[in-house]
Amino acid sequence: MRTIKVPLILVNLQDNGFHILVEIVVFGQNLFAVVDTGASRSVFDKTLMEKHLPQLLENEEQQAATIFSSATTLEGTIPLLQIGNLKLSNYDSVAIDLQSVSDTYIQLGQPSISGIIGGDILVQFNCKIDYKKQVLTFYKD
Repeated sequence: MRTIKVPLILVNLQDNGFHILVEIVVFGQNLFAVVDTGASRSVFDKTLMEKHLPQLLENEEQQAATIFSSATTLEGTIPLLQIGNLKLSNYDSVAIDLQSVSDTYIQLGQPSISGIIGGDILVQFNCKIDYKKQVLTFYKD
C-alpha cells in the first residue's frame, strides 16, 4: 500500500474554529479546496467547471449538500484531479456555485476556494488528517 502525504493549511476562522484547505490541480490550474469530512461528495465551483466543460449535465434529482450550501447539481468529468501526488483520472464530479464560499475566504485573508473535498475521496483512500503535523495522508492500493 502506497501512502501519499499532502500538506494542509489550517485556517483559523476568527477564533470560531478551523477549516482545512489543501492545494489541488484541476484543469492544469493550482487552486485551493476545503477538506470537509461532513460532505458526502466532493464538489467543484460551477463557474470553473462551466469554463472547462461546456457540456455539463443538470441533475434535478440529486442535491449536493455541504456545510456551505444545498443546490441542484451539474455533473461532468474532470480529466485529471490532483491532490498532491494523488492523481484521479476521469473524475466524475459535481458542480455547484461556490462563489459565496470563496468570497468569505477572501474576506478573511485566505485564498479563493474552487472545490470541496468530501467523503467520496476521503473514504476511498482511507484518508487521515494529522492536525499537529498539518498533513493529509491518502492510502492507495
